[in-house]
Amino acid sequence: MTNHGGLPPFELGFPGELRDRLVAAVLSGAKTTTTALLEQYRAADEALPRPGERRALVDSDERPLAVVEVTDVRVLRLAEVDLRHALDEGEGYASVAEWRSAHEGFWHGEPSRAELGDPAFTVDDDTLVVTERFRVVLDAP
Repeated sequence: MTNHGGLPPFELGFPGELRDRLVAAVLSGAKTTTTALLEQYRAADEALPRPGERRALVDSDERPLAVVEVTDVRVLRLAEVDLRHALDEGEGYASVAEWRSAHEGFWHGEPSRAELGDPAFTVDDDTLVVTERFRVVLDAP
């Protein structure tokens, strides 16, 4: 993991079209939440984010574009993700069901399964996820 202006990177999705779309949503103010699998943190041996922590939002080329500050972190069952969180992901979801379908597609995709080291990985209602709320606090570091 590369430091950007002394800050760890805030990476959304995988590099490419999805990351660029998510970064644009953050910069526009539409995206103020994100969700990851708890298992992703475990597989990477990475600590969970903490409120007050700041990270450099990076694009697909690892360029820092802004500094984000974590304002809330929760670990909950996938079935417990609420509509407010889904809407605040800023991707145009109109329901939790839409949000979940899109996220399941991502988590069941080859890149996510490869990152977890499990080609057959699937989620269910009891899968633990990390929901994170954040805000942009500065332009690029």
